[in-house]
Amino acid sequence: MPPLVLDDEEALAVAVALREAALSGALGTGQAALSALLKLRQSLPTHLAEQLNTLDGTLEHTPRSSEPQIDTLLLLELARACHSTLRATLSYRDHADRASVRAVDPYRLVHTGLRWYLVARDVTKQEWRTFRADRVVSVRPTTEPADLTDPPDAAALVSQGIASVVYPVCTTIRLPLPLDRALQKVPPTIGTHSPDGPEATVVRIGGNSTDQLAAYLLSLAIPLTVLSPDEVRQALIRRARALLAANR
Repeated sequence: MPPLVLDDEEALAVAVALREAALSGALGTGQAALSALLKLRQSLPTHLAEQLNTLDGTLEHTPRSSEPQIDTLLLLELARACHSTLRATLSYRDHADRASVRAVDPYRLVHTGLRWYLVARDVTKQEWRTFRADRVVSVRPTTEPADLTDPPDAAALVSQGIASVVYPVCTTIRLPLPLDRALQKVPPTIGTHSPDGPEATVVRIGGNSTDQLAAYLLSLAIPLTVLSPDEVRQALIRRARALLAANR
């Protein structure tokens, strides 16, 4: 694109709009908005960058879910780490809130619509890993080049990691949809899919409780069949009956 001249107010307006687009997923994965915001910040004069930092400190983003939110500046630091192709030191807290410091080769940021994930090569374990961005405490680049040999499909790696999480409760359902449409209805980050003939798909979904799974299945608004377990089937029936009773 040719050079674009913006005054201070216009530059701030564009930066704020890109920030919200990246955090909300309004433009899809958020990657394009985040990349554009990173480029814009790098080209801002000092006085305007300081104004934007101040503005960032006063803005709040209304989340679309109860998922943890990530600070915009940290998200930009992670994006910068991926862009730099340098090895980084990552301070991280896992699901049990245990702190660790990892040497990583940052590769990509992936937005699932609920969370941001950093895809990076764990230098010590010599394998590609995913890290929830909201659990990152800090990221500091080093001067050593990153080893990005044979990188994975970042989005697929995140999807596989989410789908393989061990949940307290799991249910198996049959959707009266072919595989491609079933994947649109239940994303691969939610469940694992297998075709059941040309017009149906069996999906396995994990959750924290039978009631949570029942609520999610009801929200799909489709005549699905719960194959197992019976506890989820009964929880779904109770919710459906309560909804019917409330609307008679």
